[in-house]
Amino acid sequence: MNKIKISITALLVMLSIGAAVAQAAVSLGVKGGLNFANVNADSPGTAFASRTGYHLGAFLSAKFAKLAIQPEIVYSQQGMNFTINGGSSVDQNFSYVNIPIILKLYLVGGLNLQAGPQFGFLTSAARGGVDVKSLYKSSDFSVALGAGLDISNITIDARYNMGISEINDEAGSDAVKNQVFQLSLGFKLFNFGS
Repeated sequence: MNKIKISITALLVMLSIGAAVAQAAVSLGVKGGLNFANVNADSPGTAFASRTGYHLGAFLSAKFAKLAIQPEIVYSQQGMNFTINGGSSVDQNFSYVNIPIILKLYLVGGLNLQAGPQFGFLTSAARGGVDVKSLYKSSDFSVALGAGLDISNITIDARYNMGISEINDEAGSDAVKNQVFQLSLGFKLFNFGS
């Protein structure tokens, strides 16, 4: 009897989701742009400066009236430059595959506010050209906040990804969290639904 109830409930949920998606305007697209990356770290004697990189990826957007949910998969160059006690500058380069799940609230026309979690997976880390991936955690968690403008099939986004989790895996090291400001230009390749 319980299996029948669970099956009927699962079927009703799937039908409801299918009906909701059928009412949504669904878009599949690509995006890319600039990253202005740094870290949030409290390390005495160390001065941190931002590093410019790029990001490139794809998105799927499902819009329901004034709300949309937009999962993405994005390759992202991050990191920072730092100097210790006024010495020479050292480049710290990170590469991540990030998966943000963005909720968009449309205000007027295509103008929207954005927020959501972002899950990141470290693909490489280099300091001054030397591989230091083993000193960093393999995953990262951030909160994305931003605004955007959709004009026909073009999307323009400005987003700040604030690191929540510590990325440093080195014993006894200071807490280090990613901070990335992104400017993106996107293009909707396919549009389905309403």
